[in-house]
Amino acid sequence: MCAPNGARKTKAHHPALPVSATDLADCAESILSAGASIMHVHVRDDEGRHSLDVDRYRKATDAIRGRVGDQLVVQVTTEACGIYEPEQQIAMVRTLRPEAVSLALKELCPGDIEIEVARDFFSWLKAERVMAQYILYTPGEVERFGKLRDRGVIPDDRPFVLFVLGRYSDDLTGDPGELDGFISVLDSDVEWAVCSFGRAEQQAALRAASSYGHARVGFENNFLLPDGSIAADNAALVRLAATCQTERPVATAADVRNLFC
Repeated sequence: MCAPNGARKTKAHHPALPVSATDLADCAESILSAGASIMHVHVRDDEGRHSLDVDRYRKATDAIRGRVGDQLVVQVTTEACGIYEPEQQIAMVRTLRPEAVSLALKELCPGDIEIEVARDFFSWLKAERVMAQYILYTPGEVERFGKLRDRGVIPDDRPFVLFVLGRYSDDLTGDPGELDGFISVLDSDVEWAVCSFGRAEQQAALRAASSYGHARVGFENNFLLPDGSIAADNAALVRLAATCQTERPVATAADVRNLFC
């Protein structure tokens, strides 16, 4: 998976960061050639700020599809970014009905008071065949995720989660060694991927590949190559992750859909 832009970065951070629908279509084409199967998409408003606007998502998705067809799974984000409340995040997804969506458990179901709303939404996602990926930031959240599955709040037969390494570090640099703590408390029937902040990203991708997990790379979390130099574009980071080992094949979008749909 490639996360090419995120909610906060701009072209001032890197000129190749995709912002517009055309930028995202260009990026889709390049990351597909580099080995990506899923594109994690953020859209922006006219001022370049994070947006969950349905029309902007449709425009971006149409541009990506116009360029690469169905060769990438397009995953939209529900990230709040300090702007959106859970009801707005949920309403966007229900209106857009995307192919795939990422969901931060701590945003949409932070406590027991939100459980019934979350249960209804997560069940709707399954019924509508929207591919959900649940974002987890700590091993404690992984344990809570398992308990919510036991209670039927998360109905997925084969859930897909993303472990985020480094979000709470002082310098936003992930430690791939943290991955073991996440895996140790994860149910065996859950598919997982990892993303990592900073130059440890590729090491985390390799560790995931060797542990039968999956990886997300891209400018949302990292601009750096393993040697500390700046990557030319998102495709450079995808290419490194796709070739970090040879024992497992790189998934296609069709593989992803067969796994989760």
